[in-house]
Amino acid sequence: MALEVWLRGPLPDVPLLLQPVAHALLQAQEEVAQYMQDFSEENLWKKPAGLASVGFHLQHLRGVLDRLFTYARGEALSQTQLEALAAEGKENTEIKVKDLVEAFNKQIALALIQLKATDTQTLTHVREVGRGKIPSTVNGLLVHAAEHTTRHLGQLLVTAKVVKLVID
Repeated sequence: MALEVWLRGPLPDVPLLLQPVAHALLQAQEEVAQYMQDFSEENLWKKPAGLASVGFHLQHLRGVLDRLFTYARGEALSQTQLEALAAEGKENTEIKVKDLVEAFNKQIALALIQLKATDTQTLTHVREVGRGKIPSTVNGLLVHAAEHTTRHLGQLLVTAKVVKLVID
């Protein structure tokens, strides 16, 4: 049994203060790959007991990382990001499980690049969130990105298991 990412030691070039964020994201990436490996396309948009679909969670995992890391850079969301947000969870049978997993993996890679480039002296700098310009900090956004990812990963795993047990 492989050790969880956080027990494998420091990640190269990631600032020590941001290691927990990187560990959480890489752990989520491994678990998504594991649990989605044999997940059927026909179950991607099913909502057992009104739960959000696995497709929604996969879209949201990628999207929330993109949005929160954008805010951490001090940038506003682009029109493309806003359109992706609006599309999260809308059933689209042309989208395949592997495509959603690949998009999540690419977002993790971008997040790791940003974490490696983050000057830890900026972690307490104020950043604004959303149209309401709610104040946060670089560190608050990065930590919340990791926390939010693990929260939705858990929901995805439960929904995937329920769909497989009840619907298959």
